[in-house]
Formats: sequence, C-alpha cells, structure tokens
Amino acid sequence: MKKALFASLIILLVLACKEKPEEKPMYTLFVGTYTDGDSEGIYTYTFDAGTGELTNKQLAAKLANPSYLALSKDHKNLYAVQETADFDSLGGGVTAFSLTNGVLEIQNSMGTQGAHPCHVSLSGDGHLAVANYTGGNVALFNLNDDGSLGEHPQIIDHKLLDSTKTSHAHMAQFTSDGLMVTDLGLDAIKRYKEENGEFVPGPQPSLPFAEGAGPRHFTFGEGGKMLYVISELNSTISVFEKDTKGDYQEIQVVKTLDPNYQGNNACADLHLSPDGKFLYGSNRGENTIVIFAVNPESGTLSLVGRESVHGDWPRNFSMDPTGEFLLVANQKSSNITVFKRDVEKGTLTYLNETVLPNPVCLVFEE
Repeated sequence: MKKALFASLIILLVLACKEKPEEKPMYTLFVGTYTDGDSEGIYTYTFDAGTGELTNKQLAAKLANPSYLALSKDHKNLYAVQETADFDSLGGGVTAFSLTNGVLEIQNSMGTQGAHPCHVSLSGDGHLAVANYTGGNVALFNLNDDGSLGEHPQIIDHKLLDSTKTSHAHMAQFTSDGLMVTDLGLDAIKRYKEENGEFVPGPQPSLPFAEGAGPRHFTFGEGGKMLYVISELNSTISVFEKDTKGDYQEIQVVKTLDPNYQGNNACADLHLSPDGKFLYGSNRGENTIVIFAVNPESGTLSLVGRESVHGDWPRNFSMDPTGEFLLVANQKSSNITVFKRDVEKGTLTYLNETVLPNPVCLVFEE
C-alpha cells in the first residue's frame, strides 16, 4: 500500500512539473521620442516575454528629440541622435551614454554637422554613423575606448552628388564590406568602402531607385546576399540580390498598400523575423504592418497580409528577443502597441497598448 501511494505521489509530481508553464525572461525596452509635446526624452520599460506586457515606465534620460537609438553589442553604451537643427550652428547632435544596470549616464554629445539627424548605427569595431536628413550628409565618428564620441568626424556630403535633387540621408548602416546610405532625396543607396581610415565610394557606388521612390530603411537577408529596401514615398519594398562581383541587382519590387486604400501614405521601417522567413514593413497613413513571406530559395517576397497598428503613424517597430512579439511605436496617437507573432504563419494578433507621448524608436536590451 505504501509503495503504491509513493508511486502515485511520484506520478503526480512528474505531471505537475510537466504542466508548470515555462518562465519567459524579462527584457528592458528603450524608447526614443519626439519632445516637442509632452515627452521629455528616452524612456525605459520592462517587457514580459511571457505575457507581452510593458510595465515599470521610467524616464531614463532627458534629451531633445532622441528619435533614433543604437545599443552597443556589449550593452555598455547607448547612443541617441538629437533630431534638431539647433544643437549648434551646423545642425543637430548625437549623444553617447554609458549604461550600467539599466541606468544611463551622459558621456558626451557632439554636433553631427547637419540638420535633423534621424538615424544612428554602430560598426562593432569602434565607428559610429549618423545620417543627417535635412543636412543631406553623414557624420562618421571614431569611438573612444569607453564608448564616448571622438572628435573630428568624417563628413560624407551627398549635396555634392546631384545639383538637381535635394539630398536627404535617411539611414547609414555599416556592412560587412563598408557602409551603405539610403538617400531619400537622391532616390539612391550610396555604397562606401573603408580605405586608409576613411570611407570612400565603393566599386558599386550607387544603387538607383525609381524616380520619387524615396528609399528610407533597409535590412539584409541570407548573410548579406539579399537586400530589402523600403521606400517612403512610393510605398514599395525593393528586393536586391548580390551577384558574383559583389554588386546588388534589383530582382523584385512589391507594393506595401492594399489596392483599395486611397489615402496618403509614407512607409517607415522594415524588419526580417529572426528565422528570416518573414519580412514586415510599416505604413504610415494606411496605419498597418504589411507582412510578406520570404521565399527560402530565391529570397523574393509574397504577400501574407496586413495588420492594423491600432494607432496612428507607425514609425519604428521592433521584435522582442524571443521573436514571438512585435511592438509598434505609433508617433501621432502616442501609443506603443504589442502584437503576438505566429512564428509559423507570420501573422500578428493585437494584444495591448501602452500610452506614451510621441514614441518613435524601440530598442530591446537582450
């Protein structure tokens, strides 16, 4: 009898252990904002990867228009643009923070030598790039050993490249073979390589887009073989494939909008799912996230569908480190919306929203 009772208890314990839900981690989310309303700068939240809830809102740093953020790989530094035209006499600024146990401390700020810097990125080996939208140029900083900004950045001036169009550098991202810069005004991506400590035009100096396309943001698939570019002005995503010479050739262009939508639209951001199977893009105006499946053989896109962002003017969006959730920063409606992501189908299901004035950029600390 005792043996039978003991065996029954063992079985119950095993079943209880099996039924116990897996504990999901908690992550810190950094949120960049526009501060011309009620926002004061950079905020942090705690994100529960089990429930999709955002809690513990904190003002992490007071800063003017920190509209784009970048976190170093070692999580010791955070960088934020100051998207203004009056940081100094030349335009906007960029600020370096040290990050310790979730606390930001300003290290230094530098002028970007162009108005309205709107994107910042890191090379991983001591360089930082800032794209100045109105300034039409890119500032390239060397970083000091503590992650602070070095003086005397290299300036790549796109205003010199075309006398008939107005340059608007929108994203500058380091790549495995140099630097790529989207220029919305020039309808082109400019490619650069590093040579003797300076970035100079590469072997394929420019990738052209349709007149008035306005390329804005890009991301890479298949280890850099595929390049996906979202264009703000004509609401398209272009697919490029790298050839044997290392040049990117356009192989597909898809529209992001529902054919029945008749209003104005301006695309903003795009991201691949962690497994590379799905590509997402944000439509400001239609106020949706468009979802595409990625062909595993060709890298081309096929439409899955669209999901309302439950807000107005979706700017940047981000997937959490588990890849199971997608969060959207809705600038005009002043809310962050959270979606559960079906990792097999790519579809999104709305979960909840958090109110925050004019959110623009979402960066997870993994």
